[in-house]
Amino acid sequence: MVKALKFNAQGEKIAEIELPSGVFDVDVNSPKVLLHEVVTMFLGNQRQGTVQKKNRAMTAGSTRKLFKQKGTGNARQGSRRTPIRVHGGRAFAILPKDWYRPIPRTKKRMALKVALTDRARDGRIFIVEDLDFASPSTKQALDLLVKIIPDKGRKLVITEGHKVETVRSFNNLPDVMTDRADSLHAYEVLKSSYILMTQSALDKVAEVFGSNGSRHSARAMETSAPQAEEV
Repeated sequence: MVKALKFNAQGEKIAEIELPSGVFDVDVNSPKVLLHEVVTMFLGNQRQGTVQKKNRAMTAGSTRKLFKQKGTGNARQGSRRTPIRVHGGRAFAILPKDWYRPIPRTKKRMALKVALTDRARDGRIFIVEDLDFASPSTKQALDLLVKIIPDKGRKLVITEGHKVETVRSFNNLPDVMTDRADSLHAYEVLKSSYILMTQSALDKVAEVFGSNGSRHSARAMETSAPQAEEV
């Protein structure tokens, strides 16, 4: 049973909830091997592969032989595009390459669950009721973040959908990343030390990444906080 602290929109602790075990309490064989493979493939897929250098065929210049093969006393020369001459083409020019490698969906989701499990067991996942901002406000976002997670470290803020005002509020904060609940990846979870997600985002994560595609709801456990409530 893995639990997480829940806060209201003002940053006050209100409850301690139980996280869905199908996502936040998962054990697999060789988790480091799984994470390394998925993260390596993910980073490789981010490469554009558009780098290109000019070989002798792409270099401008005449293809005429500079001088005859024999009788001049000079070394044999071809055209001025040869790699050994100034402004000639490269001998082994780098050409565009596709670095994409498909990641099996099951393996990618299992790596995400392993990463979330690691953060949840360390008590580094926090739930907030809502993060709706009427207008972008970096100051308001910083005040809320300091109340909930005062420790230093990279933080990942997860919302249920495309919350423009929320994203803009957190964008200017150093070491803070944002993402949607349905597009999480193990790499960004591992890259962050703490995770802050809304209650609706938690439900969405359980719905999308839960076992057998079923929806898991987070059950709140009453604590000694005076305003504790069940969710």
